[in-house]
Amino acid sequence: MEYDYVPISERGQLKWPDGKKVALILTFNLETWDLTKDTDEPYYAGGPAVLPDTLPGNIPDFPNFSWREYGQRVGIWRLYELFDELKVKASCTTNAVTFERRAAMVQACLDRGWELITHNYEQGELLTNFAHQPEKEQEVISRSIDMFEQYVGRRPIGWLSSSLRGTLNTPAILAKEGYKFYCDIMNDDQPFMIRTDNGPIVSVPYSNEINDFTIITRRGHTTDEYRDILIEELNVLYKEGATQARIMNVGLHPHVTGRAYRIRAIREFIEYAKTLPDVWWTTREEIADWYLEHQQEHHIPGQI
Repeated sequence: MEYDYVPISERGQLKWPDGKKVALILTFNLETWDLTKDTDEPYYAGGPAVLPDTLPGNIPDFPNFSWREYGQRVGIWRLYELFDELKVKASCTTNAVTFERRAAMVQACLDRGWELITHNYEQGELLTNFAHQPEKEQEVISRSIDMFEQYVGRRPIGWLSSSLRGTLNTPAILAKEGYKFYCDIMNDDQPFMIRTDNGPIVSVPYSNEINDFTIITRRGHTTDEYRDILIEELNVLYKEGATQARIMNVGLHPHVTGRAYRIRAIREFIEYAKTLPDVWWTTREEIADWYLEHQQEHHIPGQI
């Protein structure tokens, strides 16, 4: 994996369709975890813990697991209802096991015609566990692709690693498998090309900064502060987008934003964003296609 360091001040002008200033992506993470793992090592059942004193993987951590499960049982439906009401779409990521264990979550995305992106096989099985075993990483990715094809009826073209834990091998494996874009490299407000031994792949960055888990759970911001942070980010990107188009990704987790007392923040952010005429309400695939067809050579010449 390799990409060029090209400061935004030294790039050609990036433009979106119809002169839009900001490509806005609202991401639902449809994640599923194992309750236990066959290990004595600590296991974050459901990701980073909301309660301390992490348990061994072979002991159920019900407070942390069921906290996430609230999002699967209740929170995601609150988010779907809100987006239907406001007539906006999300770009959904899903672990492959969600198709079998929490099928209704994924089906609701497919029924709406929204974008669906592969997000590892199971949320707690990180690709970095196999950083020096590319054949085992390939096996995880292949299992994820097979499950996606089985339930969606086509091959996936976009990838976000669970917990953003990709490896140096991940982009090359994805390019070999026909993927168009990769989201783990969160270093930019614009797309760019990543070179691999199997050909290039578009980086369409996710964000662990403009992300409900970081803003609310890790940093403890209130509902109002959460809304204001999203609006402030959009306002600055919108102003900058007049000369250099930008991407704004908002990472949403059903057990975080999907809580009753937080849902207002994303409602009021979306209502505000809809007042701005030059926001592109889009998906990662649309961004990747536009970039490949119209912008990659002009934007950063020689990047592949």
